[in-house]
Amino acid sequence: MLLVTGRGGGTALTGTVFERGEKPPSYAGAPEEDAPYVWICDAFYEVDSGGAALTVDGEEIRVAFEEPAPRGFESRDRAIAAAEEHVRTQFARIGIDPDDVEVEIEETDPGADAGVGRNAV
Repeated sequence: MLLVTGRGGGTALTGTVFERGEKPPSYAGAPEEDAPYVWICDAFYEVDSGGAALTVDGEEIRVAFEEPAPRGFESRDRAIAAAEEHVRTQFARIGIDPDDVEVEIEETDPGADAGVGRNAV
């Protein structure tokens, strides 16, 4: 599996690309994904009240999370490109220039307890 982490504004968001032969986690309401590569990551957006506190560029904002939605891909390159775009988009939703987001891709052992998403808070 690949962990795709975006960093910007003093915070980070990590999602997971499950590769051929690895089984992505399932949860209530998750669509079935039979693709060889599956990307899963939270999505978030800024809210005026409620949500969770997040410090961005030294200022506290409030964010709400959407349910992670698995997306399937036929190639590793397409899955990684979509993962990078998704991470940059989440930062843009809270006012950080997507070009200022550093993206790191880390290969990890699928047997390890890597976790999925919600690493931004």
